[in-house]
Amino acid sequence: MSHVVTDDEETFKILIATDVHLGYLEKDAIRGNDSYNTLNEILNCAKTNKVDFILLGGDLFHDNKPSRRCLHNCITMLRRYCMGDSPIHFNILSDQTVNFNTTQFPWVNYQDENLNISIPVFSIHGNHDDPTGAEGLCALDLLGASGLINHFGHSNSVERIEISPILMQKGNTKLALYGLGSIPDERLYRMFVNKQVTMLRPKEDPDEWFNLFAIHQNRSKHGPTNYIPEQFLDDFLDLVVWGHEHECLITPTRNEQQLFYVTQPGSSVATSLSPGEATKKHIGLLRVKGRKKMNLEKIPLKTVRQFFIQDVVLADYQDLFTPDTPQVTKKVENLCHAKVTEMLEEAERERLGCPLTPEKPLIRLRVDYSGGFDTFNTSRFSQKFVDRVANPKDIIHFLRRREQKEDIKGLTPAEGLRVEDLVKQYFQAAEQTVQLSLLTEQGMGKAIQEFVDKDEKDAIEELITYQLEKTQRHLQARGVTTEQDIDTEIRLFRDSKKNTTEEENEIREAINRAKAHRLERGDNPGDKDISDDFADVTMDSDEGSVPFPPPTRGRGRGGRGRGGRGRGRGELSAMNMKRLQL
Repeated sequence: MSHVVTDDEETFKILIATDVHLGYLEKDAIRGNDSYNTLNEILNCAKTNKVDFILLGGDLFHDNKPSRRCLHNCITMLRRYCMGDSPIHFNILSDQTVNFNTTQFPWVNYQDENLNISIPVFSIHGNHDDPTGAEGLCALDLLGASGLINHFGHSNSVERIEISPILMQKGNTKLALYGLGSIPDERLYRMFVNKQVTMLRPKEDPDEWFNLFAIHQNRSKHGPTNYIPEQFLDDFLDLVVWGHEHECLITPTRNEQQLFYVTQPGSSVATSLSPGEATKKHIGLLRVKGRKKMNLEKIPLKTVRQFFIQDVVLADYQDLFTPDTPQVTKKVENLCHAKVTEMLEEAERERLGCPLTPEKPLIRLRVDYSGGFDTFNTSRFSQKFVDRVANPKDIIHFLRRREQKEDIKGLTPAEGLRVEDLVKQYFQAAEQTVQLSLLTEQGMGKAIQEFVDKDEKDAIEELITYQLEKTQRHLQARGVTTEQDIDTEIRLFRDSKKNTTEEENEIREAINRAKAHRLERGDNPGDKDISDDFADVTMDSDEGSVPFPPPTRGRGRGGRGRGGRGRGRGELSAMNMKRLQL
């Protein structure tokens, strides 16, 4: 079986990239253009290699509501590289009204008689640029309505997911492109377990198709159900393009249980100073010919800012100092200075002959000061490197080995922990007296996430008001009158909804209410730039050609919203909760 796939009229050439995070730190004086420069490189690479199409695995945008500058840059680059007279050499055979169900123009953009498309772009949405609001629109839908990309893989139902492929043919090669935009991992995990996810196959000659699947979920395990195990995916797949995880593991790995391959391209810009982001960034050029020939060529990205990270455990340097050594803090600072200087020198050596690589690298030194050592002034330390690094404010990260603490005040969130994880972690460790009695942890976590990530100021308030109304109706229906019975019934009512579809629907309804109130007030945050204060904790996860054989089987501002009506109702009801006239 040949692993070499030549370029001809039978071969699909597909450029694969994920997690571009366009607009990340765009206000930063040094790093503001990084994501734009790299998207420009990706699109230029697609044009140079004359690919049939580009496949994006989610999180094209970093913010759910991209700024005008971000949208303008994106539209400009897509128009520059993806529009033109070059002919398209493949056809689409599937029902496009099913494939492209988020647009009023349900057909692939290159078949639109009013558009001249030379490189079609197919993209699923990620968790950063996911659909929101009553209309369920996302930033990708703006690009779709303008004819610049083809947004697919959007599921409207929370009860059942049917993934219908885009069926493509080039010569005699048949390609089935499946996609599933980001869905909360716990929900999708439960749907897989309950057999509520179906991947539809072509009726005619189903075994003649090469099956490619783009997904945007946690691949590494973040909790019992907070990820998607590979074995959940159907075994008829040939290659899975896994988005969301930022570490570049683009060389396809074979799942020996399901017998398909998985490629994890990783992000094209570092959105956190964590080890996974330090892996060299690549995109992939996938070639598919017939049913059994495929090849993935790794293409290193040249415009990505260098990132070096090292760990220093001070207790390992007893030959140099101990916590009791005179002027130990100064000696620790000198050691850190030497380590940072080493990384800068390595960056300079690597950058030789690479004119597209930004001059100032990202440097992170994680210093474990367990065992009685003190920290030093990081601001003063950073001043020594302010002209040489891209992140002078956060070069040093002090940490101590986690110690078991019972006290809730001892909780230290790990780098990259999500908002809803912090909420759950808090209430798991909190005393009984401060547990939630009306809301579930998932509901509160989701509302806080909407408040922080998506600038929905009324999300928390609306969730409380909505749950309060439902609980009042429930208590009235049950005829509960004593205070003790009210407490018991509220707890039972809350617990009965935990981790159910009803709970998810209630959360969604409350968030939609918050959005409706915002629109009533005329308060549209669409053009507001989300503060970059949290930008560094957003995450959460070999050159040459790499042949592989196919399977052989048959956030926002902290101020409260000014909607007096909603706040007044919520406060009044909360104060009178136990004095209700039932």
